[in-house]
Amino acid sequence: MDVKTSEECGEKPENRDGASNLKGTASVCEKALSIKSPGSISSKDMIFRADKIDLKSLDVQLEKHLSRVWSRNIENQNQSQKPKEVWEIDPSKLEIRYLVAQGTYGTVYRGTYNNQDVAVKLLDWGEDGMATAAETAALRASFKQEVAVWHKLDHPNVTRFVGASMGTSQLKIPSKNPSEGYTDLPSRACCVLVEFLQGGTLKNFLYKNRKKKLAFKIVTQLALDLSRGLSYLHSKKIVHRDVKAENMLLDTHRTLKIADFGVARVEAQNPKDMTGETGTLGYMAPEVLDGKPYNRKCDVYSFGICLWEIYCCDLPYPDLSFAEVSSAVVRQNLRPEIPRCCPSSLAHIMKKCWDVNPEKRPDMDEVVRLLEAIDTSRGGGMIPEDQAGGCFCFAPTRGP
Repeated sequence: MDVKTSEECGEKPENRDGASNLKGTASVCEKALSIKSPGSISSKDMIFRADKIDLKSLDVQLEKHLSRVWSRNIENQNQSQKPKEVWEIDPSKLEIRYLVAQGTYGTVYRGTYNNQDVAVKLLDWGEDGMATAAETAALRASFKQEVAVWHKLDHPNVTRFVGASMGTSQLKIPSKNPSEGYTDLPSRACCVLVEFLQGGTLKNFLYKNRKKKLAFKIVTQLALDLSRGLSYLHSKKIVHRDVKAENMLLDTHRTLKIADFGVARVEAQNPKDMTGETGTLGYMAPEVLDGKPYNRKCDVYSFGICLWEIYCCDLPYPDLSFAEVSSAVVRQNLRPEIPRCCPSSLAHIMKKCWDVNPEKRPDMDEVVRLLEAIDTSRGGGMIPEDQAGGCFCFAPTRGP
């Protein structure tokens, strides 16, 4: 609405004393306001008379306007929001206590939810401005994929899913420095809650036993737990794609449970739909390293490497770089050296699992049957290196 200047409204300019003649201006201005069509409003031309402003009316109109805006926002929000998923948590019931680990796909904390111990995995959305939009989108997709896979699983050798949050700012994240209290949380931070396992990772357990090694019964039991968990996943058409000792957790009874489904996916009917280097170098099957189509047999290959690690409590390629391992596995058929003291039954399983031809590798349910048939009563474990008459399975530089 175009509001005329004071002179056009019938007002007289101020006199020298600063007073102004305001008589008869209201009706003229009101007429001008009523006949002017909506259009350009110039802040320079606008004059408001305090004695003519109806504050009560303005308050009523403002309240009505705010009510309409609030109602419209609520309606838009309800339309945009999807129904709450069955696995979504109540953030008010989650208490995050302290940092456990930090990795590529997120940060893991220990906490409690509904009075149960949980591991809380927070995804880094790149809200600090360091990540590109594509990287942030990939993280969000990874989170949704992990939840979609995990919340449907129920097996004693798979970590139990508790719940997840698709995006909330209500979480209190402890700072790395306890004296600093809590850290700021991105408005769209997301998290996954799973049961907390006191035994830590299989990788740490094997490292602690790198000198004294493990009894053959323990080796076989850990291998059985892992094989049973993978067999269950494969029965659900799920390929883990990152089977390694670091992604296996132990409870207080040393039961192994598969964790971290950040790169897991439902197996495609056509292997050509599953390509790309997904996993961890040293555990990745040759076909995955070479960018060729693959299927669940890539998990079988990774299991064979894990089985070697469990038996030897050692790293498979300690003196080679990732690039050297990748090249040698594909082009030179490099595999970990099997100790001579390793029982032939176990060595046979290793070799079958990491065969260069995926079709010749056994299914995980067959691996379970092979492990269950092993007789552990006669021993067969690695001999500690500090024990007299130690094992000379490896070259002196490798140790027992």
